[in-house]
Amino acid sequence: MKRFLKILGIVIAVLIVIVIALPFFIDANVFRPKLESELTDALGRQVKVGNLSLSIFSGSVGADNISIADDPKFSNTPFVQAKSLRVGVEMIPLIFSKTLIVTNLTLNEPQISLVKSPNGQTWNFSSLGNKNAGASAGAPAPETASNATAEKKASGSAGGPKSAPASKPEPSNSSSTESSPSSSASSNPNLSVKKLNVNDGRLTVSRADSTEQQRVYDKVNIQVTNFSFTTAFPFDMTANLPSGGTMKLTGGAGPIDPTDAARTPFHAKVSVQKMNLATSGFIDPAAGIGGIADLDGNLVSDGHEAKATGTLTVNGLKVAQKGSPAGRPVDVKFSVVDNLAKQTGDITQCDVSMGKAVAHLTGNFDTHGKVTVVNLKFNGPSMPVDDLEAMLPALGVTLPPKAELKGGTLSVTADSAGPVDKLVTTGNVKLQNTQLANFNLGDKLGAAVSALSGKNTGNDTTIQNFSSDVKVAPQGTQASNINLTVPAIGVLSGDGTVSPSNQLAFKMKAQVAGMGIPFGVTGTTTDPKFTPDVKGIASGLLQGALSNASGGNQGQQQNPINSVMGLFKKKPQK
Repeated sequence: MKRFLKILGIVIAVLIVIVIALPFFIDANVFRPKLESELTDALGRQVKVGNLSLSIFSGSVGADNISIADDPKFSNTPFVQAKSLRVGVEMIPLIFSKTLIVTNLTLNEPQISLVKSPNGQTWNFSSLGNKNAGASAGAPAPETASNATAEKKASGSAGGPKSAPASKPEPSNSSSTESSPSSSASSNPNLSVKKLNVNDGRLTVSRADSTEQQRVYDKVNIQVTNFSFTTAFPFDMTANLPSGGTMKLTGGAGPIDPTDAARTPFHAKVSVQKMNLATSGFIDPAAGIGGIADLDGNLVSDGHEAKATGTLTVNGLKVAQKGSPAGRPVDVKFSVVDNLAKQTGDITQCDVSMGKAVAHLTGNFDTHGKVTVVNLKFNGPSMPVDDLEAMLPALGVTLPPKAELKGGTLSVTADSAGPVDKLVTTGNVKLQNTQLANFNLGDKLGAAVSALSGKNTGNDTTIQNFSSDVKVAPQGTQASNINLTVPAIGVLSGDGTVSPSNQLAFKMKAQVAGMGIPFGVTGTTTDPKFTPDVKGIASGLLQGALSNASGGNQGQQQNPINSVMGLFKKKPQK
């Protein structure tokens, strides 16, 4: 027994020595041409790897760095650059027959650049895996052939780039490779890997020939199992979003579209935390929409049409270029369908909720050009004002200092059309039974209002009804058919404009005590100035006086001049 244990110990020691010594006898760099040609053939892009090292214990070959060429139609800089590449291999074939069989690939700290074409129809990764694109991708055939010849002499293997052991033995390593590939995938490389990982990557997304700022995603980690070009495979992805926030996707993708990798079918559950809407890339920056959002949703694409559904909670929402953050969270339940080929889509559901106030948005969009074009319909029926008051700053609506709306309902219908940076919105606004607290409209109009109406307006303005047709454009806001009923004063009507800098220019008329009193409104939305239309007042008084004279009852009528001239805090001339 002792002798047996002694022999066993010697055998184990010899094996340990062999394992330790093998890396010194096997130069992993002899496999570099093979590895480069296999990856170049599989990706349709020239692939270069650095110095290779063999690790017996981990069963892998490492490379100091790796680069994958970009589509030359986009740039001559690498599509991917990685600090290191770890290639998991089967050790027995490698040791005894010097056959390279890849089981897993790990890219460490890669720099990946995704670029969309100027017309938005293709990406720089669209030709990945397309063998017909190999020549245009910059993979020189003569060099590949010489590499294969050098590899044959060094290893004694009979395989060339098209019959490489890295691909042919792989069906035994991945069940997905053994499934029957469809005819549409017949041009895809017959390459499969049990595990494909990207660790601590950096992803930049941009559009060619565009002034848009690049979007940078840090700490990108991707795990793919049973990867194959010809079958579906599961994946997990996490990343830090531009300007903060995190994203997690869990789902599946594949088979890889052989003509356009960007059209590959996929499905994923999406979870996003603290996403900056203005810099996320999901919303055109020109729209002026901002805020910090959490999202839970699902993405499904058949390669031709993509559908996104889910819920979005936004803090500090801003929906106008010159708006400021809303004072309370906004919830959005959405469903969007995007035609990837036509670059058009439909918003089939967008329910926006703030407390009990709910509005509905539907429409379509077109992303062909550099700026997204939309055609939208908005409907917000009988929304409680108390829930909406905190939303006004987000819409670019500013009230006078300390003033606030309380109670009542607001109804809005609107159509928006055009490029999002030059959007034109037309619609109708109706406000009922509300109060503009801390704003005395009667005091603004003048002390004589109480004398004319017989009522004291007080420190707050009660609004029984307000309605107006509205047009909002880059040039400013136009309000027409204004009808404002303030019980303490009367009925005010007219029209006017609000400039992009919130300057007011309104011509109004107040029906007070049976008389029409014209006046103008200037100043700003935070400090409006009410000025009498002297010419209009004089004309009205003259007509009234003539009417009274012709009626022969002027002695019975109270002379309105004193009250009218007292309006707007002006005294009658003596």
